[in-house]
Amino acid sequence: MNINLIKFNTDVGKTKPENIVNKNNSCPFCDVEKLTDIIDTDGDIIFLKNKYNVIENADQFVLIEGADCYSDMPKYSREHMHRVIKMGVKHWKKLLNSGKYEEVLFFKNFGPMSGGTIRHPHMQIVGFPKLNSELLFDVEELQGLVIAKKNGVELNISNCPRVGFGELNIIVEGGGSLETLADFLQIGVHYLMNHFRKNLQSYNIFFYRRDEKIFAKMMPRFATSPYFVGYNIHFLPRNIYQIAEEVKKIYFSDSPS
Repeated sequence: MNINLIKFNTDVGKTKPENIVNKNNSCPFCDVEKLTDIIDTDGDIIFLKNKYNVIENADQFVLIEGADCYSDMPKYSREHMHRVIKMGVKHWKKLLNSGKYEEVLFFKNFGPMSGGTIRHPHMQIVGFPKLNSELLFDVEELQGLVIAKKNGVELNISNCPRVGFGELNIIVEGGGSLETLADFLQIGVHYLMNHFRKNLQSYNIFFYRRDEKIFAKMMPRFATSPYFVGYNIHFLPRNIYQIAEEVKKIYFSDSPS
């Protein structure tokens, strides 16, 4: 069977803190003085080794996006959002170029349906010494109806979704602007959490690289379709044209695309 099959340490998993469901539990990322293995900082943005390495034979890292436990990307200043993305991309690329790993994953979980356990906004970077990169994604899943283009960066809505509904993609050409990547991520997450579906609470961001390009997929999360989970059937929603026009109207009506 041609898949990436990775071992998960359930003993370590049982010890991980959780405060998304159990909201009264303390937040380990707020207690900065007790954080260990810090690698880099930029103000209140912190990059460090993950204390709970649940993925066997891999190195896990965390990017804490700021000090405010109840903030998130839509609420950041543009300057702070730029700094977060630059920090994340810097260390992602550094690990990719280190020679230690066949692949390095860079992603964000947010909310109870995202697969995350900590409310505090953060991203994760995981280095795998052995992983088949060709099985991770298909470039077609990251293409779609163009919403905006600027500074070598494209924002689109997927017309070949990875799972199904409301998947927004960003394509950064070689030399494209990381500031524009950050701006488009902030716009996409704001749209998903405020306009896409009433009471949406969760999303993921997945970063990919292929040749000189960076890709990012913003995926709203809710109960995953049993057609996809059981049979790998992807749905193409009929309203992607309406979503593309709505995003243009809300965020780009006063500026050229």
